[in-house]
Amino acid sequence: MPSFRFRRFLLMLLAVSLPAAACGGGCDFAVGRTAQDSSASSAAPPAEDPAAPAARPRIVALGDSLTAGYGLLESQSYPAVLQEHIDRDGYAFEVVNAGVSGDTSAGGLRRLDWALDGDVRVLIVALGANDGLRGLSADEMKENLTAIIERARERRVVVILAGMEAPPNYGPEYATSFRQAFRDVAQQERVLFLPFLLDKVAGENALNQRDGIHPNEQGARMVAETVWTVLRPLLDQLAAAS
Repeated sequence: MPSFRFRRFLLMLLAVSLPAAACGGGCDFAVGRTAQDSSASSAAPPAEDPAAPAARPRIVALGDSLTAGYGLLESQSYPAVLQEHIDRDGYAFEVVNAGVSGDTSAGGLRRLDWALDGDVRVLIVALGANDGLRGLSADEMKENLTAIIERARERRVVVILAGMEAPPNYGPEYATSFRQAFRDVAQQERVLFLPFLLDKVAGENALNQRDGIHPNEQGARMVAETVWTVLRPLLDQLAAAS
């Protein structure tokens, strides 16, 4: 049976999903912004400084506002916290935050090529929150996530897939199929899997911003800790294989 905190998180998702439905699916998971705004920001990769030192192998965090760090400083987002862990423990990797507020699994697939530009070794896929918010097809989300993983694998990039929950207003059948979609993809594609990106953060008032959905600074650190439990052993394996 879902915990009280988890049910509270689902209710907050419901509160956000109702205005999203009213604006015809154009609303962003990051409250107050639109998908059109986010798609404009993802149209092209950021320019690189030719005078910059040679980049380290990359870990790319592909996601939506939960990855981008909505409402936080750039240095407070969970990918930035992962970079702190990596630097602290002496791993020679650079974490790239490829989170775009409002992105769906289809949007992540469209911008995958530039997200994987450079020497990318690991891809963290944390997409689907906006698919669920808009009630988009769980089967189509599965197809998009599978395509992302397959294209990453073609480049010999190791994938970590993070799951998400759907708001309850589309009914229990949709919520179940949405949750199962991530598990099916992880099993079929044999990738590392985090069942819920917001584990131990969802529904915790002290770990979230006022909207009850987006983690605050402390919550983002908790998300980073959750991802780190899977990422660190992987980095050890990559280091041993090099």
